Amino acid sequence: MIQKEKREIAYQNKDVLSKILAENFKEKSLKVYGVKVPRIKEVLPTNLPAIQVNEMRLDNLFLLEDGSLAVIDYESEVKRSNQLKYVNYIVRVLERYKKNGMPKNIRMIVIYTADVKTAPKRFSAGCLTLRMERAFLGKMNPEAMSKQIRVKLENKEPLSEEEQMKLIILPLAYKGKERKRRAVKEAVELAKQIPGDEERTFALSGILVFADKIIDDETAEYVKEVLRMTKVAQLLMEEGRQDGWKKGQQDGWRKGQQDERREGIKALINSLKSFSIPDEMIVNQLMEQYRLNKDDARALLK
Repeated sequence: MIQKEKREIAYQNKDVLSKILAENFKEKSLKVYGVKVPRIKEVLPTNLPAIQVNEMRLDNLFLLEDGSLAVIDYESEVKRSNQLKYVNYIVRVLERYKKNGMPKNIRMIVIYTADVKTAPKRFSAGCLTLRMERAFLGKMNPEAMSKQIRVKLENKEPLSEEEQMKLIILPLAYKGKERKRRAVKEAVELAKQIPGDEERTFALSGILVFADKIIDDETAEYVKEVLRMTKVAQLLMEEGRQDGWKKGQQDGWRKGQQDERREGIKALINSLKSFSIPDEMIVNQLMEQYRLNKDDARALLK
């Protein structure tokens, strides 16, 4: 997992974005990143069960067409602690799916940003050996990729599947934090030009999820401003509304517990505020879902 910055996507919002990616990742290939595995069949949840006291989340977990599971992590450096983390991932994946029968084959795939040129293939601790399939984005030519995509969009041509996959990973193909951050904005500007609503939503969601850990406050605000004008923001609002409904109305009203209703309202507000959804839109959602008057709804935002 790439080293964390101050700001990451809130878990509930990352889950929404992951749902968008799930539908669009089906049947796509990872070969554009240098990973030679079967096509993706299904995107699986990334929050793994706790074995100690903490929940663990990995970057991606895919079910491939051959029935194997692909655990994918993105790294900007090579550390022994990362290899221990991968062993943890494998154990927790096995724990999650043990009721359905152990996966016959789990692939540990590490995609390195352009900052890394070499990395070990194996991690060994005597009785245990972990084999890693590696991909190095430094082998890609981000400038050429960006130019190819820009020309097609300027000519109003649709992007191919391979070009869409390149676009969402484009910022990680650059070296250095600052260049990556500028590349996030450049990739978002390209994605905004994609004519198809579904393809545009996929690209914007993918860029944000994959670049999550390299986005600083300024870049995050820029991306959020773009997202507010797209279908992604609508989906975030809908998810926040559903979370609030489930926690507030289904649990709270059914059990007659007002604290559950308050938790639902809080979940809705936090979810939408974390993506800078305007206050007036949040107020309208509170009025609609919780039957509040405007003054009471506004008071909850203070």
